[in-house]
Amino acid sequence: MRTLISTAFISLDGVVEAPGGEPGYRNSGWTFKDVDFLPEAFEIKGREQREATALLLGRVSYEAFSPVWPDMADFADYKVMPKYVVSTTLTEDALVPNWGETTILRSLDEVAALKETEGGPIIVHGSAALNQSLSDAGLIDRYHLIVFPLLLGAGKRLFSATDKDTQKLRLVEHEAYANGLQKNVFDVVR
Repeated sequence: MRTLISTAFISLDGVVEAPGGEPGYRNSGWTFKDVDFLPEAFEIKGREQREATALLLGRVSYEAFSPVWPDMADFADYKVMPKYVVSTTLTEDALVPNWGETTILRSLDEVAALKETEGGPIIVHGSAALNQSLSDAGLIDRYHLIVFPLLLGAGKRLFSATDKDTQKLRLVEHEAYANGLQKNVFDVVR
């Protein structure tokens, strides 16, 4: 079974919306506006690219990343790996041609089936709504969280407000940095 890893920049109050400066959001660009950049705090992002064997996105994140990431040197490893987009509305003709093999998955059942295939870790970037659905369905195996020392108040959250049973996590890696960021890697305990 493949490991499904959710990776996120997250504020202390759980917001994951528009970390990189996406237009149209109240706190857009919060990851670089109010926090000093320390390269060591982002080491895990390079490691994720080297270790992942597939990229999983929701439609909204795919539409945000696909025009930009294929030509960015920082994301070169993602260009060559298979990509999967979970969407009930995205059509094949809307896929960009310059970002390698991309498959549209229509349901969480198809994500569960993908996890049953041979291969290494699948990484989920962005995709707040997809993360919530995956978490609620028990499909996420690990979380890579870079926690920013900010309270943003409003915005999309990584975790849903669904009334569900407690899900236990085990901290397997952590580090705090001089700029206040924290790296927290959690495995989901089953």
